Amino acid sequence: MSSIPRPIPTNLILGFLGVGKTTAILDLLRQKPEGETWAVLVNEFGEVGIDGAILETEGAVVREVPGGCMCCVAGLPMQIGLNQLIARAKPDRLLIEPTGLGHPSQILDTLTGEHYQDVLALGPVITLVDPRKLENPKVLENVQFRDQIEAADILVANKSDLCTAQQLSAFEDWVATLPLTKRAVYTTSQGHLAPEWLDGEMERQPVSSPDAHQQRAALDLRPPAPSLDEQPWQRMTNRGQGHYSLGWRIHPEIQFSEASLLATAMDERLVRFKAVVHTLDGWRVINQVEGALTVQPCEPGEQSRIELISSEPLAESDLDLEMKRAAGLAE
Repeated sequence: MSSIPRPIPTNLILGFLGVGKTTAILDLLRQKPEGETWAVLVNEFGEVGIDGAILETEGAVVREVPGGCMCCVAGLPMQIGLNQLIARAKPDRLLIEPTGLGHPSQILDTLTGEHYQDVLALGPVITLVDPRKLENPKVLENVQFRDQIEAADILVANKSDLCTAQQLSAFEDWVATLPLTKRAVYTTSQGHLAPEWLDGEMERQPVSSPDAHQQRAALDLRPPAPSLDEQPWQRMTNRGQGHYSLGWRIHPEIQFSEASLLATAMDERLVRFKAVVHTLDGWRVINQVEGALTVQPCEPGEQSRIELISSEPLAESDLDLEMKRAAGLAE
């Protein structure tokens, strides 16, 4: 008689756009016990899926749900991706990274529903916060930000190395004003999370606007993209929640000027620039958020991926030409 499978320990890692969720998950993956298989379900606002490619560099089994919040249409995109990931990886632990522009309430509804109550063992929900953002009233008023905070069992002030003493003190004062005081609060930098924070049980917190997230009218049933051999330069767009994305999937034999990509990455109109890309100097992970730019070497990938996110509409044709020039495909 076969034993009943043990529910998979599962954690949500929440946080606003650019707070460092992917970096934090990478840090956790580097600390996972030897011999365990960890899986990551990652959801990005853009259509290309940069974070999934980055996470795969640490040996995680990754399933992407690109193109907006994974909770749309009663959680169907998330359920499909989650079921495929569990069947493929049979993980010892599951980490879920929703888009920073998403709403956590519907995601938690799905994960605690009848389909997963015997499959997943939800541990503490961890929400990362950049204390510097608390100086912006628009962030404090944002419904997604508020509900990410209210859904958290553990609050983590990330990027403390970039904060002033006054900003860290203001974070502590802000935490003291929150209506729920039982949550744990930590301060860290460069996305470092202690693995023991993942253990324990989730305590479902009420959120202020559980229905604020607008769901899509129907499941997106677009045909799969053509292969890069057939169409080596593929451009995709998305918009929603006050943001716009423009992304590319590109054949791995096409090489880019790293300097040209970095110039585009530092365009002040962009909220984010993310890329896993083949340059003339090798494969690179490029990440820019709020003027902070990092460039790291990485293993060759099956394709180059580039994603731009802005709070204003993007000049798609102009930026496409800029990318083609960076690849030596246009004058």
